[in-house]
Amino acid sequence: MPRGIRNFAIFAIALLASWIIGANVSPTWTVERTELDVKTDSDGKLYYIYREKPAYFEAVPMAQAQLDPAKIHGATPPITEEFVFVAEADRYYKLVAKRHWSYWSLLPAVVAVLLCWLTKEPVTSLLGGIVSGALLMGRYDFTGEVLIPSLATKNAAGILLLYLWLLGGLMGIWSRTGAAQAFAEFMTVRFVRGPRSAKLVAWMLGVVFFQGGTVSTVLVGTTVKPIADNEKISHEELAYVVDSTASPIASQLAFNAWPGYVQAFIFVSGVSFLTTEADRIAFFFQSVPFCFYAIFAVLGTFLLSIERPLFLGKQLKEAIQRARTTGQLDAPGADPLSAKELQGSNVPEGYTPHVLEFFLPLGTLIAIAVGTFITTGSPNVQWAFGIALLLAAGMALAKGMALKDLIAGFHDGIKGVVLGSVILLLAITIGGISKETGGSIFLVEQLGESIPYFLLPVLLQLLTMTIAFSTGTSWGTYAVAFPLAMPLAWAVASANGLAHPELFMTLCFAAVMDGSVYGDQCSPISDTTVLSSMCTGCDLMDHVKTQIPQATIAASLAALCWTLVAFFTA
Repeated sequence: MPRGIRNFAIFAIALLASWIIGANVSPTWTVERTELDVKTDSDGKLYYIYREKPAYFEAVPMAQAQLDPAKIHGATPPITEEFVFVAEADRYYKLVAKRHWSYWSLLPAVVAVLLCWLTKEPVTSLLGGIVSGALLMGRYDFTGEVLIPSLATKNAAGILLLYLWLLGGLMGIWSRTGAAQAFAEFMTVRFVRGPRSAKLVAWMLGVVFFQGGTVSTVLVGTTVKPIADNEKISHEELAYVVDSTASPIASQLAFNAWPGYVQAFIFVSGVSFLTTEADRIAFFFQSVPFCFYAIFAVLGTFLLSIERPLFLGKQLKEAIQRARTTGQLDAPGADPLSAKELQGSNVPEGYTPHVLEFFLPLGTLIAIAVGTFITTGSPNVQWAFGIALLLAAGMALAKGMALKDLIAGFHDGIKGVVLGSVILLLAITIGGISKETGGSIFLVEQLGESIPYFLLPVLLQLLTMTIAFSTGTSWGTYAVAFPLAMPLAWAVASANGLAHPELFMTLCFAAVMDGSVYGDQCSPISDTTVLSSMCTGCDLMDHVKTQIPQATIAASLAALCWTLVAFFTA
């Protein structure tokens, strides 16, 4: 059977199955109960900290709760969120009603990932997953009920502004002024002596830009790509270095937004070292030496950078050999996310590029991102990229570039990242669909409490790897997994009479952190995976396939370390 017909048949069967299941299978409703670390303001109003901001609420006695799990019994609840107060324990809880379709909840993510692997075409694959989820939930108006609500959000608008206009425009202007090429030549003359030193520059920049996630991948990818291209470093190789020094570094050098976000999910009643926000942030930093996956991932990319890797997958080896011997940076038949408009310089005749046209906007971008993080607790990436873009444009005009040439470069830049921006928007949409179908809720429910204590960290790692890979988000996985994992870890430690329960909880915490990072990093529907491919000019699925073997080895070593530490010391 021809490949195209086979792929279409799989696509059609998946959508038909989604429609049949959605029409005939009723969802199962469960109530998730999260204990709140409640505070009182000067007016006596109750609030808790959610995403670094106070969230006010009013609570009812548990006996009057409409979401009392004893009253739901799987039936459709009258409301989906409620705050309750349990007088006997003097505790406040947030009750959230969530639904899932058992194993079928995973169908949208499975369809998207399967089609990505088969077709190597992410747009139609993501659309397939979105349509599958919509059919499962009975939303047949795909545009009005699914796409428009998702794309008409602040998050989607932020992606269009940042990654399409600001990032694309800046890359386009750098291409038009020759600034990126001038930077590559500057670094080549002074620091780079071959592929090894070029990759080492990429690795060091990944460490320096420790904000993690999208910020790191964009800055490192766009900065290093012209150098790496000159030194015949394959795009698969560069994308792996960029991606594997983004979130892993952010969890190790956590002077960023991660501790403030994560601490909100790890409050456990009766656990003294998790009582206050300061306690929980301190606990986060205490876990850093036990985030073994992040350590092995960063170490693995360092060893690859100095060309002393302990392990390389077959496809990455072939990519490295192909680029070094033939100069072909992409695999035959690859479809890089970075368009041809951004793969070279288009300097107007008579215009002389200067390396400061790269350094000054980049330095301004970093200074604003770091400065706003220090002053406000969160980096204002839009300001950083916007001012860098204006500075790059102003310098070009001041040096005599015609306005029409500058605008042409801006247009080329936007065209160069349109595909990546579309994929990001679709990835957000399918992430929301997967959350609504309850795939992560179902996976969490499968984790029972009757398990050997020393295997709990690895089970949490596997669970979060699956959730993050299926949804394409590590932070979203934290919100789902930590409210289960931390109380469970405490209960298991108490039931087994462990001598060092805090150490055991630290291991479980690190396993959730790292499992989520692995799943996010390897998922073809993750924003960081897409951006790593887009900013290094790599084919998305080539990046995914060549990254997974190394990441899996790091994850396996981490699992072994958690098990040994838990067995011999906890």
